[in-house]
Amino acid sequence: MKTVFIINPVAGNGRALKKWRHFEKTIHFPFEQLVTRFPGHATEIAAGYRELQQPVLLIGFGGDGTLREIVVGAAGAKELMIGSVAAGSGNDFARAYGTFKDAKEIEEFLNQSFSRKEDLGEFSGGEGNQFVSSSGIGFDAAISIAVNRSIIKKKLNQVGLGKLVYLLYVIRTFLKFEKFTLTVETGGAPVVYKDVWLATISNQPYFGGGMKISPTSKTDDGLLELTVVHHISRLKLLLVFGTVFSGTHTRFKELSQMSGPEFRLSTDRPVCRHVDGDDAGMSLQNEKVVYAVSHKKWNSIN
Repeated sequence: MKTVFIINPVAGNGRALKKWRHFEKTIHFPFEQLVTRFPGHATEIAAGYRELQQPVLLIGFGGDGTLREIVVGAAGAKELMIGSVAAGSGNDFARAYGTFKDAKEIEEFLNQSFSRKEDLGEFSGGEGNQFVSSSGIGFDAAISIAVNRSIIKKKLNQVGLGKLVYLLYVIRTFLKFEKFTLTVETGGAPVVYKDVWLATISNQPYFGGGMKISPTSKTDDGLLELTVVHHISRLKLLLVFGTVFSGTHTRFKELSQMSGPEFRLSTDRPVCRHVDGDDAGMSLQNEKVVYAVSHKKWNSIN
């Protein structure tokens, strides 16, 4: 089986390339390496191997955005397997899917490879709207997008203070965020949630760098889970976020969760949206958007 590393040099606040140079020296088996040069490049690379129709292990050396791109490019290919070496900032992919700690683990896997078919989430069709771990609208999306667009992020990364940017935007968004009304349809009568902070559609338990937002989510059950945080004060919201890492937030009455193969969501105003932490534009006012499990599957090393 051919082994290909896809390295995102800017992942992990720019530390991924340095990590790769050290990791590369420990590899004692044949491999290919490709370094991404622009957003979406990993998808193009993975799609290229899909066309070869031969067994290939694609290993993403980066963060959640990198692995999302690789999965999107490889989805539907029977011969491609996807693993990862966590080298990003959040690394939620590595918490739920196949990941390698070192080169020795990869070599052992190649001697006895196995895979599992996983679900891929999507909304409104198109590669740019597909997600591996989660997609969301509202508070969390606004923070992620603001951080990624920040002009001071790169400067602070250079001096090792990149996480400070995230903290600054959490505080800023927390103070200024305008709540919205969300309508959810799952086949029955519509349910309306007012004063909504966020709505997250999950395919696995984790998001936001280890927060266990959806404890019951399974990656291969053909279902997605919707989590809505609503009718909660700013002060209590801080308390809820403090319990998300343990998954005990589900006991709060201001948090609603449901499971299903698809959801139709609409908001009363444009709201920020993300896919696996990357900018996915804005929801349009009163537009019904279908979130569902894609017909395409992908192979993880789990």
